[in-house]
Parts: sequence; structure tokens; C-alpha cells
Amino acid sequence: MMNLAAAVASVLIFGAKSASSYYLPGVNPQSFEENAPVKLKVNKLTSTKTLYPIDYYQLPFCTPEGGPVRDSENLGEFLAGDRIESSPYHLLMRKEMYCEQLCINHIGHAEQAGVNQNKVVKAIRRNYHHNWIVDNLPAASKVEDDEHITTRYWQGFPIGFISEDSKQAYVHNHVNIEIMYHAVENEANKYRVVRFTVEPFSIAHEFEAIDETAGSITDQDSNYLSIKAKITNPIDSCNPGIKDRNHTTYEMVTAGGRLPQLASGRVLFTYDVSWTENTELRWASRWDIYLSMDNAVPAKVHWLSIANSLVIVVVLSAMIAAILVRNLRRDINRYNRVAQDEEARQEELEEYGWKLVHADVFRPPSFSPMLLSIAMGTGCQLLCMGIVTIVFASLGFMSPARRGHLLMAQLLLFVLMGSVNGYVTARMYKTFKGKAWQRATLSTAMGFPGIAFLLFFIMDITAMVNGSTDAVPFTTILILVVLWFGISTPLVFLGAYFGYKQDAIEFPVNTSSIPRQIPDQPWFMGVPFTLMIGGILPFGACFVELYYIMASVWMDYYYYVFGFLLLVFMILIVTCAEITVLFTYFQLCSEDYHWWWRSFCNGGATAIYVFMYSFVYFKQLEASSVATYMLYFGYMGLASLGLFMLMGFVGVATSLWFNKIVFASIKID
Repeated sequence: MMNLAAAVASVLIFGAKSASSYYLPGVNPQSFEENAPVKLKVNKLTSTKTLYPIDYYQLPFCTPEGGPVRDSENLGEFLAGDRIESSPYHLLMRKEMYCEQLCINHIGHAEQAGVNQNKVVKAIRRNYHHNWIVDNLPAASKVEDDEHITTRYWQGFPIGFISEDSKQAYVHNHVNIEIMYHAVENEANKYRVVRFTVEPFSIAHEFEAIDETAGSITDQDSNYLSIKAKITNPIDSCNPGIKDRNHTTYEMVTAGGRLPQLASGRVLFTYDVSWTENTELRWASRWDIYLSMDNAVPAKVHWLSIANSLVIVVVLSAMIAAILVRNLRRDINRYNRVAQDEEARQEELEEYGWKLVHADVFRPPSFSPMLLSIAMGTGCQLLCMGIVTIVFASLGFMSPARRGHLLMAQLLLFVLMGSVNGYVTARMYKTFKGKAWQRATLSTAMGFPGIAFLLFFIMDITAMVNGSTDAVPFTTILILVVLWFGISTPLVFLGAYFGYKQDAIEFPVNTSSIPRQIPDQPWFMGVPFTLMIGGILPFGACFVELYYIMASVWMDYYYYVFGFLLLVFMILIVTCAEITVLFTYFQLCSEDYHWWWRSFCNGGATAIYVFMYSFVYFKQLEASSVATYMLYFGYMGLASLGLFMLMGFVGVATSLWFNKIVFASIKID
């Protein structure tokens, strides 16, 4: 594992300036001949206001002939709410298209005070975005105004917009589909797609619909589709009378005071397709600009985050070296000193400090040893899952080209690590002299997975009520149940079997039969203070990366700097371990030997800060519905609970290691 971590660190150091250092292509390249069809697929509509994605064809958009066809999807895509389907947009490799008419749809009644808004208006006001795909590349969004042209490589492109003047909703009924390609070196007349951009426009086409029953009329300058209507006020790109037409531009759309298309009534949908050869951009590097989000977040930000984290670790390590090493060496020398006379022996009887609790330090926790064992086992399971996932992701195996694979890998690794959970729980419970091993093992298998599944089931019902694609089918729920009861639970029992067969953890000192009385503790050794200090330092080491992780989860940003994440995660673990050991030492010096639960809570206190930070981050989402509150805080609460147990396990494990070493170094009469 250390060699693997070193390899990952090397990859990070030599490739941090480019996301391509981590990218291993997730699919084989697809080549197209000239004029060959290039499929444009549509995915769910997403919103950062509601957080609930909806199906593309839930709104009255144009549908392909014969109805949309859904792609086969993996478990991760289903759980992420992806619904990839065919579209009516027809693209031909290297074939320029000008104002192709797609369909005429009635998208709803006009906006009026006191009248329910139509579906499209609601979606626009809720800031829903299209997510289109060409050759497995998501659409970038190009937005143009009087002064700027902005291209964004995340969140797709908006359905429409709200006018600042009239406050009415306008729909984007025309798109410029801009595709870059390059010729395949070893194959003649073959081309590959390397970039996909969509520039949406809102154009109030005035048109007269053509009666299709009388036979379709085909524009002789049209490339592929029949004409659905005769446009009476065409812009230049839609005017068949112009011989050498140009693609739609912002100037064409706004010329002569032309108005945008209201999100109501009958709407004509059109599109342009332009092809541009890019000889410099290679197929293997086409995801780079998405992963770096066009350098919107420079690598320097992550390096500064790591530098900040390292400062915290260095300062904390210096404190531990100054306090623990010096004091422990002095204490151990004093405790091991051989008394030379009666007076010295009398002084020894008045000794103080952590040696006084040697007969109680390894006493099982007074409150629920079973619960602590289960929490530690679950924390170890989550820790192993997290480390393996981040390592493989940092090596490039979780490419975003493989949609849903990261989520599916996390789920499967969690299931497979059930054996680790069972083993750690059984080993700790046996050490605590627990007898109800069947109940402990069953509670381990049902505990955290049961909480997660219950929350998921509630969120699934909420998504179903809201008509969201987050509502997974019954077959997917059945797969999750099979993974839980068919694989995870047996593995937990298998791990517990081997754990109970092992001897209990041996301690260097014996535990007395009568507990020692604990003196009154100073205020700074109280639970609130230690939780506050024990959580804020590790949180300070990771909060920058936490922001970008939350942005990828809730704002549809791309996050692919897993090399940085691996380093920050290791720093988080080290920081948590150091601060927990420090507080455990102070607690034992105060003759308080109830350190099992305290070290677990001190280690897990970082999760409290993460959950508190989620309230601050929530303000960016501009959400207002009860369902959105339930979704966001429900899953953030679950993530914080998992992090609490993960870091709690780190705290107890390091404190146990520290106590065994310290008490093994002194002589006990």
C-alpha cells in the first residue's frame, strides 16, 4: 500500500498541471466516415435550485420519429439519475446544416397572474439545463451577449432565460451545434469528434405551418430534413433565398429589434450544425478541458490547500513532539526509577499522572461496548472503501467517460469490505468481553447499511412524487437489496467468524476488578471543548477540497483531481490521529481513563464541522422547496455520519496503539 501511495504521489507531482495526467480513456475511439450519421443523445435535465433532475421528454420538446429509445445503463447511472435517450437531431459528419427545422410544438399557455405556469416556464424559472451528448462527450455551453462570449464546460446549457426587463420566461428554440473533429492518422477518410459545443438562441419565428398530410415540402438547400413550416420573418441563416448562408449569430438574432421566443404557444424548433477541423487536439486529450473546467480552478488552488494542510500537520506534529515526547520521556524515567531509601519510596507512593490509571486504562467502555465495536467496524469498512476508491481514481480508472462507474465502484467496494467490518467488530467486541456475538454481528450487518437504505428509500419516494429521474426503478432497488443481503451480510458474518476465532487484543497491563474513582476534571477537558478543538484542525486541513467535492455533487461540476484528494485525505487522517492522541494523553494525565468513546468522538468531530459547513454551502443553491431541503440535508447528514465513524475509528485505533506503547514502557509493581 505504501508503494502504491508513493506511485500515486509521483503521478500527482509530475502531472498536477494537467488533468490528462490522470485520464485513461474509458472507451475505444469511434471513427466516422464523411456524411455518416453522428448520434446526438439527450440526458436528464438538471437544476441547481431543485437538485431533482427530470426526464428530458417530460417537457414538450421535439421527439424522434417512433419515440425516444433509452440507452442501456449501468447501476451507477441509474443511481445518479442519468436517463440517456435518443433525440430527433440528425447530424452528418462534416455536413454543414443551416436552420434545420425540427418540429412545431405547443409548449403551453401564456404566463398570466393567478394562473398556473406551464411546464416549460416552471423549468426555466427553476434554472433547468439541457445535458446533451455526442460521441460520449457532454455539451459545452456557449453564451453570447453584446460584450462577451463565454464558454462553460459544466452544467450543460439552459432551457431558456428570464428577461431582466419584462420578467417573462423565454425558451431557447434554436441551437448552434458546433463540433470539432480531426482526421484519423492511420485510416483514410475517417474522422473523430474531439469537442462538442452548443450555443442556444431564442428566436421568435413567425411561420405558417405546412400541412404534412399534403406531402412534405423539401427545401432544396436543406441538408437532411423536410420543411415543417414557412418562416415569414427569417433571419439570414434561415432564409433559403440567400445562396451562401452563414450560421446563426448573435447579431442575426438581435438585428432589427427582433424579439426572443416566449415560453408559450406554438414554437418552431430549429438548429444549425457546424464542423471545424482541429488538428492539434487529439482524441485522448478531448476530456482535458472538461476535467480542468477550462482552467476555471487552477492547480495552484489545490497546491495552496495542500500547503495549508501541511502547515497544520507540521505545527500539530511539533506540538506533539514538544509535549508528548518530552513529557513522556520524563514520566517514564520517573516511573521506572528505583527508589533508594524509605523517603524516596514514600514519594513514589504520592506519584501522579497517567501511571495511576494503569489498572483501568484498558477497562472496557462503560457505555455500550457493542455500539462502539459496531461503529469502529463500520468506520474501518468506510476507510478501506475510501482509500481504495481514491487510489484507483487517482490512477485514472474512474474516468468520467465511464458514467456511473465511480458511484458503482464505491457501492461494490463498500459491499466487499463487509468482511473487514465484521472482523474489526468481532475483534473489538471480544476484547471488550462481550457475549452477545450473534446480536453484535447482525447489528453490524444491518446498522449503517440499514440507515443508508432507509434514507435512500425515503428519498426515492420523494423523487417519485416530484417526477424526478432520481427515482430508481424497482429492479434497481432489488439489486441493492441483493447486494446487501446476498453479498454484504454474508461477508460481515464471514469476517466476524474469523474475528471471533482470534484471541482478544492483549494489553501490556492488567485491569483491576474495582474501577478507580475519577477526580473532577477541568473545564478544558470537557466533551464540548475537546470536540470543538479536535474537529476544527482536521477540518481546516481539508475544507478547500471539501468545497470542490460538494460543488461536483450538488452543482454538477467536474472533480477529477483525485491525486490532490489522496494527499489531502492522508493529511486529514494524520491530523485526526495526532489531535486524538494528544487529547487522550491529556485525559489520562487528568486520571480519566474513559478514553474509548472520547477518542472516538474526538476523531469523528470533523464530521460535525462538515455538517455545519453544509448549511453555509446550501445558501449557494438558492433552493426553497421542502423536497430539496430533505434531499440535501438528508444525504449530507448520512455522509457526515459515515465520516464521523470513519474518523472515529482512526481516533480509537491510534489512541489504542499509543496507550499500548506507553503503558508497555513502564514497570508495574
